[in-house]
Amino acid sequence: MAYDKFTKLTSTAVPLPIENIDTDQIIPARFLKATERKGFGDNLFRDWRYNQDNTQKEDFVLNNPKFKGKILVGGRNFGSGSSREHAAWAIYDYGFRCVISSFFADIFRGNCLNIGVLPVQVSPVFLQKILDAIEADPDAAFEVNLEDQKVTILATGEHESFEINEYKKGNMTNGFDDIDYLLHIKDKIEVFAKSTPL
Repeated sequence: MAYDKFTKLTSTAVPLPIENIDTDQIIPARFLKATERKGFGDNLFRDWRYNQDNTQKEDFVLNNPKFKGKILVGGRNFGSGSSREHAAWAIYDYGFRCVISSFFADIFRGNCLNIGVLPVQVSPVFLQKILDAIEADPDAAFEVNLEDQKVTILATGEHESFEINEYKKGNMTNGFDDIDYLLHIKDKIEVFAKSTPL
């Protein structure tokens, strides 16, 4: 399933500076019945966003209208716990295209990269600078440049580089998942198959 191409994202950000956010908190297990990547955003952080009577919890950041944007800024060890792909699906379906943290669980990172959410790992010091910028101004904007592998606090110009696998970088730039990539090189695969004896 192709997704939006990611080259450069300029956006405000939503702060969620909680450490060890696991996949069950991102999308509770009771919402994992669907197999398509649709509708999961409604239940992103469901138990943190809503009371048992389905009313919104006013003190949760996603329910605060002053915080918005396509970037989610989390605490250290974001996406730990079970390997459910649905956690990445929920983040994408809600509208986030980038998650910034000082550390990601490996499987969660891979699931994000497979569906078009860019996990940007920065140093704890730079993460705090980002959170401080949002606290000072909820409308503070950030630029995430995938080509240059750099995230910038636009108000100050401070920036930091981040790492990404070259294959995944190419896929995100083109809006490919793994199947799209194989279809993209189908002709090369067929040539190789014909020229390789069984």
